[in-house]
Amino acid sequence: MNNFDYYAYIGTYTSGGVITPKLQSKGIYILGYDSSSGTFSQLGTAFEKDNPSFLAISPNGKNLYSVGEIDDKRGGALSAYSINDDGSLSIINTISSGSNGPCHLSTDNDGALLLAANYAGGASTITSINDDGSLNENIQVVQHEGSSVNPDRQMEPHAHSINVSPNNKFALVPDLGTDKVMIYKINHGTRKLEMNKPSFVKIDPGMGPRHLEFHPNGKVVYVINEIGATITSFDFDNEEGVLNTIETISTLPDGFDNKSCADIHITSDGNFLYGSNRGHDSLAIFKVSSDGRKLEKAGHESTLGKTPRNFSIDPLGNYIHAANQDSGDIFTFSINKNDGSLQHTGDKINIPYPVCIKFLKR
Repeated sequence: MNNFDYYAYIGTYTSGGVITPKLQSKGIYILGYDSSSGTFSQLGTAFEKDNPSFLAISPNGKNLYSVGEIDDKRGGALSAYSINDDGSLSIINTISSGSNGPCHLSTDNDGALLLAANYAGGASTITSINDDGSLNENIQVVQHEGSSVNPDRQMEPHAHSINVSPNNKFALVPDLGTDKVMIYKINHGTRKLEMNKPSFVKIDPGMGPRHLEFHPNGKVVYVINEIGATITSFDFDNEEGVLNTIETISTLPDGFDNKSCADIHITSDGNFLYGSNRGHDSLAIFKVSSDGRKLEKAGHESTLGKTPRNFSIDPLGNYIHAANQDSGDIFTFSINKNDGSLQHTGDKINIPYPVCIKFLKR
């Protein structure tokens, strides 16, 4: 039970679902993780909470933050927790996200700010983090505007993730509803978001940008597009905050039409990029050129479950853990460092509605 060197925190949906109604989540789960073997062990429930679907851990490892993804009323929640010596969580405070349905959050690189993307409300929010890890209730809400071409999904803004640049200067926010990536300057003095010039870059109509990843060199950005099942890559001027499109590439095999992408991650050496296909229940694999500007398709690997909404590359870069939301399981795959291919290790752990995985050194 104690043979592990990391804690893994799993964000979930507690509201259930129609595909596997027998599953019942209690909130945030905690696992032990042995990085040498890539195996998990169950440690229980870290904290009972409604729909803590996305998590972030402070850079100093002392605090965890979660969204409370609530769509049906004003005031989705952002919560702060202290991380105890045994990995358990103690609530510090909960504040309103200032909008509906917060679905993603991140800290800045100094751990001084918490930023959140509100899907249902179509807004980006930011607040300061106090010395004790608590969240300041004086939150800034930046409302997105616009729509796009898909009548079912794009009649209004839907901010889907908020991503701080490696140099801590900018926040990039893919908006599924407007086919834009919004670009904000982070003013660390006022602790506010400011519109950059330019303030956004357009994605091809109907693509539905969702999550975003930075190349380790900080000069290339990859956006996974949920509706279009594609990845768009950009040159990123990390001093001026300017994005220029390089290319867009499909995440699906030829002839497969069930398009619903979700998550995206790159290996720490920048050699391989992965994106999750929920309709195809797979991870798309791409080889990445040395400068990060060119992606080459390198195959697909089944996630062995249903609806891989989220996945993670482990802290040492040796394994991928695919969280299958609707089958309630996490499967582990070893990464071939030569070609990026994935092989199931045999490890599987059951968690109800897993949709986020975050690691912390024990």
